[in-house]
Amino acid sequence: MMVALKIRCPLMLALLLCAVMQAHAQVPAGFDARVEQAMGSREVPGMAISIVKDGQVVHAKGYGVRRLGGSEPVDADTIFPTGSTGKAVTAAAIAILVDDGKLSWDDRVADHLPDFRMYDAWVTREMTVADLLLHRSGLGLGAGDLLFIPRTSRSRADIVRALRHIKPATSFRSGYAYDNILYIVAGELVTQVSGQPWEDFVRTRIFQPLGMTTAVSDEQDRFANPNRVQPHARLDARLRGLGPQQLLPEREGLGQVGAPAGGLSWSAKDFARWMQLQLALGALPDGKGRIYSEASARAMWTPQIPIPIRPYPEPITDMTPQFSGYGYGWNVQDYRGVKVVQHGGAVFGVLAFVVLVPERNLGIALQINAEDVEVMRGLGYELLDHYLGLEARDWVGAFSTWNRERLAGGLKALDGAKADARNASSRPSLKLAGYAGAYTDAWYGSITVAERGGSLRVDFRQTPDMAGTLSHWQYDTFRVDWDDASIEPAYMTFALDAEGRVARITMKAVSPLADFSYDYPDLLFEPAK
Repeated sequence: MMVALKIRCPLMLALLLCAVMQAHAQVPAGFDARVEQAMGSREVPGMAISIVKDGQVVHAKGYGVRRLGGSEPVDADTIFPTGSTGKAVTAAAIAILVDDGKLSWDDRVADHLPDFRMYDAWVTREMTVADLLLHRSGLGLGAGDLLFIPRTSRSRADIVRALRHIKPATSFRSGYAYDNILYIVAGELVTQVSGQPWEDFVRTRIFQPLGMTTAVSDEQDRFANPNRVQPHARLDARLRGLGPQQLLPEREGLGQVGAPAGGLSWSAKDFARWMQLQLALGALPDGKGRIYSEASARAMWTPQIPIPIRPYPEPITDMTPQFSGYGYGWNVQDYRGVKVVQHGGAVFGVLAFVVLVPERNLGIALQINAEDVEVMRGLGYELLDHYLGLEARDWVGAFSTWNRERLAGGLKALDGAKADARNASSRPSLKLAGYAGAYTDAWYGSITVAERGGSLRVDFRQTPDMAGTLSHWQYDTFRVDWDDASIEPAYMTFALDAEGRVARITMKAVSPLADFSYDYPDLLFEPAK
């Protein structure tokens, strides 16, 4: 016979419910050891992991060290660049302005930014605030990223003016192609509409009222904080992603322009605060006010452009979603049948990943000061399985297998291109001095090619420190190896006119796995007039 337990004291009932909720909110047994083991398997220097469940922060912790070979530990207050996970912050800033009545999602961008122009005049007239955030502008994948990546001396206003010269890849609103440059425009829009710099608006209207005490929107503030991670990557001469971890250089003051697209930094504690706000649909964790309205919260999570689904390969096939779409700064899809709201972030040498499960009131965020995505994503999905009640699986191992196969395929493609395409006995058409000169691309701007000491040097003048040496590859194609080894090597091909002078220069990345932000193929340099 079953006996019903009657609890007459409301306080006892509340304590019992609290204990049950806390038990369900705990991380898997032995989780810290699992993190350390996963990091050790790929020599990852440091990580931070945050978990929010049922409105409470149940985990906010650092692991490892801030710098390879160093002893300073990563703790819950150590700040990491958050990459494109910060796009949701720019979307939230616009949502606040919508709630303030200063603009609407359907406003035309040109009505607020008179200098805004797309390549097509009709698109300029029709582009709305929502279009800036949805990756459906017709621009190609990563179009214009070299305007600010890996760094730039330009202003956001300069980037807005350069936009008009970037040719579309598809028709307006016809499909999805991820971009960063229009989020920079969105940041400039926030500045113009609010009367505050985007950095100040984000700090005063989001970070401060939410109590995000370590979060910074200005690069100078990141560099002023000694408790920050250093970036790392594997820079094998053949293919990025191979070889031992290497510490990447930090350069202050050259990356601020791209911050609305992915230039924020914060700690595990503040990532948890941000997820609490998201899961509460814009309400502050203490219930005493709001950052933005529930209507705006739901608008940001509503997918408005479908994302093509490409099945994941073995051994991560069963991660392939059934649906996927993009909202305002968020990707909305399913994970093994459960709807999730998520986004990844990458700043060269640092990665981030955040996933929210609204129906389970769950948020998980991971940050890593290396480019070993298999460790970060693998641990993230292992945590998801735990909280969703799914069978435990070694997702780190599965991702590692996938990544090894991906890199092996990249090496094979690279070696095949060398064997099949290169004519090593060919010679350039001109003496080296014949290739020298000043050249201009309509959207990027100016570069110079100069002969120095018997070799050619190229300088991307509006990208500080992006200079390199050209070595002959074949015919009139040269390989560029940059002084900063963290920048993807490229091929530069010089095309000659009927008089034997350089008429134009085109480029492409050497690596078949190069990050899409190195949009070399979009460049077309011609002799400067």
